[in-house]
Amino acid sequence: MPTFNYKAYDSAGGKCDGQIDAEDVSAAHSMLEKQGLLPIQLLEIKTSKNRVSLFSDQISLADLEFVTSELSLLLATGIRIDKGLDIIRKSKAKPALAKLLGDLSQSLKKGSSLSQACRQHPKVFDDLYCNLIELGEASGDLAGTFSGLSEDLKFKRDLIKRVVSAVTYPLVIFFVCLLSIIFIFNVIIPKMADMFANIEQLPWYTQAMLGVSSWFNDNQNILLLALVSSLVIGVVASRNDSVRSWWHRVVLRLPVMGTAVRTVERIRFNTGLSLMLKAGVPIDRALELAAGNVRNQQLFSELEIARKKVKRGSQLTPALKQSSIYPSFYISLLEVGEESGKLEIVFNEVASRSRQDFETWTTRITSLLEPLMILFMGVFVGGVVVVMMLSMISLNDVGF
Repeated sequence: MPTFNYKAYDSAGGKCDGQIDAEDVSAAHSMLEKQGLLPIQLLEIKTSKNRVSLFSDQISLADLEFVTSELSLLLATGIRIDKGLDIIRKSKAKPALAKLLGDLSQSLKKGSSLSQACRQHPKVFDDLYCNLIELGEASGDLAGTFSGLSEDLKFKRDLIKRVVSAVTYPLVIFFVCLLSIIFIFNVIIPKMADMFANIEQLPWYTQAMLGVSSWFNDNQNILLLALVSSLVIGVVASRNDSVRSWWHRVVLRLPVMGTAVRTVERIRFNTGLSLMLKAGVPIDRALELAAGNVRNQQLFSELEIARKKVKRGSQLTPALKQSSIYPSFYISLLEVGEESGKLEIVFNEVASRSRQDFETWTTRITSLLEPLMILFMGVFVGGVVVVMMLSMISLNDVGF
């Protein structure tokens, strides 16, 4: 059924706008009049087929967090879930999100539960999300469930922002440096080479500069092809399970990256565990679902081993202690939580402390990378410029 954007006046003369589903313009006009509105504009929302095929499934983390937080607010005010989905859909949501909400609403109207409707879109809603909704439906506390999920999604979105902001500035500096070197060796130095063409004895640094520039100009196509090939090979290799598993093991051994990966995965794992235990999920099932949040395959395998031990009757803390995701300090917190029976609080505390650790890590790395990249650019570009100036000065030594 087509969807129309409308602008209208209400009975008091106030302007209002929104979206309405109707068979055609006339039907939409009649429906608005029945609602006491006087439409002044009706425009059908048309979606290009190419756009649908490319972007219809691209629901971002920000979109999911927006829907989750809005549903939490609407349900807390007493609005039914199907009505809440329609309200959000008719707001100024992008087409992909509106289509998703429309599908969920239609599934609910056909008698499906919300968790069943969400499971029909596995690319958007993971198992943890769907299981928590199912538990929220069973307990009658969907508003609280969506509130917890909203906080988790908000943190994930902030986490991505922090990582992007931490690497953006160093990458910009690096590419500026790279482009500057390419420009110097490709444009400036070749023009200078004519000045040294008739000179037999050149300083070694001038010869090196001219040689590097000549090699760079002669092999530009090969270098470009090698760069493109490396990118293609990297993308293809990243989709291979064995290569990805190898890379995940290597990352954990790196001094700086290993700490960051463990911290991020610890946040994901413990946040999921806290949400699941709060909803009343048994610990072995909670471990299984929370481990699904872990992206690193090596850590996921370790947590799977711990889960199987717990399922066979082993205590939680000794099982998790054998994984590398928890430092000794957090293991002691888990021991306290297991003895007191307050695991939900402890997992939430571990996630909170890990967030603080990651924020501190990103701040330190950003503070360290910025001067290092500036130094790198100064040494590289500045060194080339100094060599160029010395070469110019050396012309006076040979009689010019």
